[in-house]
Amino acid sequence: MPAFSAPDGTRLAYHVTGEGPPLVCVPGGPMQASAYLGDLGGLSAHRQLVLLDLRGTGESATPDDASSYRCDRQVDDVEALREHLGLDRLDLFGHSAGTNLALLYAARSPERVRSLTLITPSVYAVGIPVSGELRRETALLRRDEPWFATAFEALGEIGAGRAAAEHWAAVSPFFHGRWDTAAQAHQAAGEDQRNQEAAAAYGAEGAFDPEATRAALGRLDAPVLLLAGEVDLNSPPPVVRELAGLLPKAEVVVQAGAGHFPWLDDPDRFVATTAGFLGPA
Repeated sequence: MPAFSAPDGTRLAYHVTGEGPPLVCVPGGPMQASAYLGDLGGLSAHRQLVLLDLRGTGESATPDDASSYRCDRQVDDVEALREHLGLDRLDLFGHSAGTNLALLYAARSPERVRSLTLITPSVYAVGIPVSGELRRETALLRRDEPWFATAFEALGEIGAGRAAAEHWAAVSPFFHGRWDTAAQAHQAAGEDQRNQEAAAAYGAEGAFDPEATRAALGRLDAPVLLLAGEVDLNSPPPVVRELAGLLPKAEVVVQAGAGHFPWLDDPDRFVATTAGFLGPA
């Protein structure tokens, strides 16, 4: 398993699949092993995917200092990977919570970013709120699904601050465009791949400075693709469009019928969009 040393000496692993120019992929979770990304629906046929296991996840080592799980402190890990790979600039890919890390890297080192691909992005790093009403409106798009009544009731409990483990389990179908056997297996595997201690520290106090990040991203010259899932409860399209407004060279694509993992819901459409943005190998 290829690996490199972070600035604090923590051994970080990454996985390589596919051929072509490298695309450095930062997973979400937060703090979930990169295994859930797979080959991104076949994107590996167009790009060499470099899938980073963030510290304390997957094949990467657990750091001595748990506070190093904080999102902003992991920006140095991404830079260390760039140096290890010998790349002058990165084509950088982030999914979900991992987009916060990708955005912080782009804000700190814009000259090192060739392109930025943000899939169903989280918006904590730039301080964009996601209202309960918008989540509810997005959820109602699924009202004809057989699981909807139970999931919608659980969503109400979560929104009211009465979340329990069974409520989080019940809303799982909202994160997938199709709640089939493959989606259920993917969801179950994801729970085992997440470092819960690291996830709790990822967005700890001081991790994000939205005002400064917004200002820095306003000067980013690299092209940015933001892909939203039409029915994604976590990152509804209006929020993704608001994020795009902070980036000078942003393109927004809403994948029809997709949830939070669009490469699972419609691999062909996902690959056509992302490969088209990245350009020929």
